[in-house]
Amino acid sequence: MIKRGAVEILVEQDLVEKLKSGRRLRIKAGFDPTAPDLHLGHTVLLNKLRQFQDLGHEVVFLIGDFTGMIGDPTGKNTTRPPLTRDEVIENARTYEQQVFKILDPEQTVVMFNSSWMNELRAADFIQLAAKYPVARMLERDDFHKRYTTGQTIAIHEFLYPLIQGYDSVALKADIELGGTDQKFNLLVGRDLQRLYQQSPQVAIIMPILEGLDGVQKMSKSLGNYIGVQEPPSQMFGKIMSISDVMMWRYYDLLSAKSAADIAALKAEAHPRDAKLSLSREIVARFHGAAAGDSAQHDFIAQFREKKLPSGVPEIKLVAPEGLLIGQVLKEAGLTSSTSDAMRMIKSGAVRIDGERVDDEKLRLKADSEHIYQVGKHRIARIILCRD
Repeated sequence: MIKRGAVEILVEQDLVEKLKSGRRLRIKAGFDPTAPDLHLGHTVLLNKLRQFQDLGHEVVFLIGDFTGMIGDPTGKNTTRPPLTRDEVIENARTYEQQVFKILDPEQTVVMFNSSWMNELRAADFIQLAAKYPVARMLERDDFHKRYTTGQTIAIHEFLYPLIQGYDSVALKADIELGGTDQKFNLLVGRDLQRLYQQSPQVAIIMPILEGLDGVQKMSKSLGNYIGVQEPPSQMFGKIMSISDVMMWRYYDLLSAKSAADIAALKAEAHPRDAKLSLSREIVARFHGAAAGDSAQHDFIAQFREKKLPSGVPEIKLVAPEGLLIGQVLKEAGLTSSTSDAMRMIKSGAVRIDGERVDDEKLRLKADSEHIYQVGKHRIARIILCRD
């Protein structure tokens, strides 16, 4: 169960020894509250945390409110702008509301790393920084690329992996979970625990889930995400839009079904039916079984019987002078940007009240109400108001 879906376990023998001890292990995963909404990509770690809970272990859901104000440089080729304290706190509040759709509250400890980081004095930071060499920091792929190409690396960015590692020291973590992009940071945690005379944590490296395009990682900024708080019909439709090949990866990383059950589905079920089952399961997880059944019914009705699904979100936009079609789609969240809206219009994927839109300069008037659809699955009733 623990190895399912994992890319790498460092070090597996250490994991075996910790499990053999018979004690309740402390499993840590950190989430920086950089945006208010979690998406299915985040739940890859949450699902693995839940598996540890099912095995009787304690989970620490660590909200990186302190590190969130630094900005994780992982995978960035430029210095990432930090968030304000107010932004971090507001985002963190929404995280707490969302994670218990998956995690067992009775076996979860929610913590904020500011609770110990705010206690450190300037001298403590200097002592922490003294424990790790610059040469080792520059081994990290993103730092190495920026250094060799002459791009800026700010000193505070070196603090990020150190603080993430120190979190493991403060928590005395037995195991830390992270995506493949976090491998370096998790290993810093192992190193620091040794230096603080602790047993080094096991690092379980999980894959990063691809988004709806099946290529790039799921990301709100790329517009290829499925948010855990999206309306049931919208979530269901997005999952149904993934490719048949990508569906099995979603099964492995997101489904609660056993590996044997997934293998049986793969061997026996029609891909369409398997995808319907996956979509219903995930919608039910976040909205309840009735919502999962209703979303499936609506989806089938919409695309087999050409009916408009129930529960279409209604969005009101204030636009006293009206709005161009690209702005409407962007502001309503049906496209990630106005340029994305233009691409969708050119490809014939945009409809208003069922009619295809070809005019990229179409201006919608104030006090208007229409059904807007982008592609097969992004749909909303949008009302343009004067105030």
